Amino acid sequence: MPVVLDTAQLPTGDRVEAVRATMVNAAAPCYVLHEHPDGDVYARMGLWELGNARVFTTEASGIRLLRTARQARQDTMPVVAFSVQRRAEGRHEQLAHQQTVVPGELMAVDLSAPYDFSWSGDGAAGCVQIPVDLLGLPVDVIRRALGRLRSSPLYPVVASHVGHLTADPGRLSVDAAAPSLGSASIELARALLASAAHAEGLSRAMLAETLLTRVRAYVRQHLADPRLRPASIAAAHGVSLRYLYKVCEQADFSLEQWIIGERLRGARAELLRPASRHRTIATVAGRWGFSDPTHFTRRFRAAYGVTPSEWRRAGTERP
Repeated sequence: MPVVLDTAQLPTGDRVEAVRATMVNAAAPCYVLHEHPDGDVYARMGLWELGNARVFTTEASGIRLLRTARQARQDTMPVVAFSVQRRAEGRHEQLAHQQTVVPGELMAVDLSAPYDFSWSGDGAAGCVQIPVDLLGLPVDVIRRALGRLRSSPLYPVVASHVGHLTADPGRLSVDAAAPSLGSASIELARALLASAAHAEGLSRAMLAETLLTRVRAYVRQHLADPRLRPASIAAAHGVSLRYLYKVCEQADFSLEQWIIGERLRGARAELLRPASRHRTIATVAGRWGFSDPTHFTRRFRAAYGVTPSEWRRAGTERP
C-alpha cells in the first residue's frame, strides 16, 4: 500500500508541515489549516494509480483545505476530484455553491478553481482524480454540474463506484485490469457531469456511450442477488430490455454469459479463502447468485476444467 504520509511516524513538531507538503504534491496547492494545530495533529494519506485516473485517500484529525484564486491561477494541469466522504461530515464551498457531505455521499471539486473544504474531529475521505482534458467536456459544463450532482439519476451509481474504489485502492491498483478500471471511472464521471449539467445533447450521447460501463458496475454490486436478470438491469438503468440487448449486440457482448463468468470468478476466489473453508460448496454457490448447486458445479467445471471441490482441495494442498 503506497502510503505517502503517516504522521504517526513523525515527531509532533513536524506533522503540520508534512501534511501541507503532502497535500500540495498529491492534490493541489492550498492552505492547510488544522482544527487544533497545537494538539494531536494526525494524518494518513495514500495515492494509487488506476491508469489515467488516480485514487487519493485521507484520514486526518480536524482539517480545513483552503485554495485561493491566486493558487488556482498557478495550476498548470486542471483536475476534477470525485470524492466520497468516509468519516465525519464534510463542508464544501466552491463557485458560490455550499454543501454538507455526510459519509457515503459524493461531491466533485474542480481543483483548478478556488474552494474551501473542511471537517471537524476524526474524518476520512477518498477521491478519484481525473484530468479535465480526459473528461472531454467544456469547462463551463463541468462547473455547471458541480453543484448539481444529486439531481442526476447517475449520482447513486457513481457515488457507489467511487466508494468501492476508495475502500480498497491498494488491491485494485495492482490488478492487471487497473487501467481499464480507471478508464471506466472516467467514462462514468463524464456521463455524470453531462447529466447533472443538463447538457441534453451531451448527456444523451454520454448515457448511451457509457451504458455498458454502468451496467457492468451495477452487476458487480449485485452479483450475489439470485434475482439479477437482464430485465431488472434494464429497469435499474431506465432503458427497455430491447434497447439493452441492442447495445450489447452492437458491442458483441453477451450479458448473461458475462454475469455467469463474473459469478464464477467470485466463487472460485472465495473457495480458496481461509475464512470460507467451513462453508459448503452449496453455500458458496448461493453467496454468488447460484441457487442450484448442481448447475453451479456444471458451469464451474466447464469454465475451469475441475469441480469446485477439486479446486478447493488443490488450493489447500498448495504450499
